[in-house]
Amino acid sequence: MQSAAATMLAVGTGRWAQAGAYTDFFRAVQIDDVGAVQSLLAQGFDPNAVDSKGNSALYLALRYKALKVAKVLIENPHIHLNQLNPSDENALMIACLQGDLGIVKLMVDKGAEINKPGWTPLSYAATRGHTEIVKYLLDHSAYIDAAAPNGSTPLMMAAYFGYDSTVKLLLEEGADPRLKNAMGYTALTLATNMHHKDIADMIVKALGKDRPQGSW
Repeated sequence: MQSAAATMLAVGTGRWAQAGAYTDFFRAVQIDDVGAVQSLLAQGFDPNAVDSKGNSALYLALRYKALKVAKVLIENPHIHLNQLNPSDENALMIACLQGDLGIVKLMVDKGAEINKPGWTPLSYAATRGHTEIVKYLLDHSAYIDAAAPNGSTPLMMAAYFGYDSTVKLLLEEGADPRLKNAMGYTALTLATNMHHKDIADMIVKALGKDRPQGSW
């Protein structure tokens, strides 16, 4: 019979081994050490493990631009592509924020969710003015006027941050410039407040009215 001390030692060793693998895995993710990640996955490490803040390995790989590791995780048959963190973000949203169209395409091909309640991948792409990704998402049935929890739409985000080409595309694709967010702001209000004159002019034209006098 195994002694109590031996049992405690075995259990303790297992816990330390598990903790060591956890630390090694997330360190490897951060520095894009694809070999180490592949080795740990082959040993049975969960590709959907989360860090102390609740962020998945894939989410972190994309945030750190560790693209070799990200591709390995996306291709893993056990990966949960639509896993959410405590901030209600999924990995596709971060890929859209970072602006890597190739990764976005790969994730969508593998089944990543384009439309979700709350903030969406489209809003994240529009927030950074990644027009090619916005077009790709729209071509794959992204809801163009998806409202965030504060009511902001992708058009509002692009207008606020001053991305002319993204605003132009969204308007051409049918985004509604009349919508208001929770604070009562429209895309035109936001563009005007941020002194994005060309964008404001585009929105006014889309609204079919003359530019407000004295705005500039």
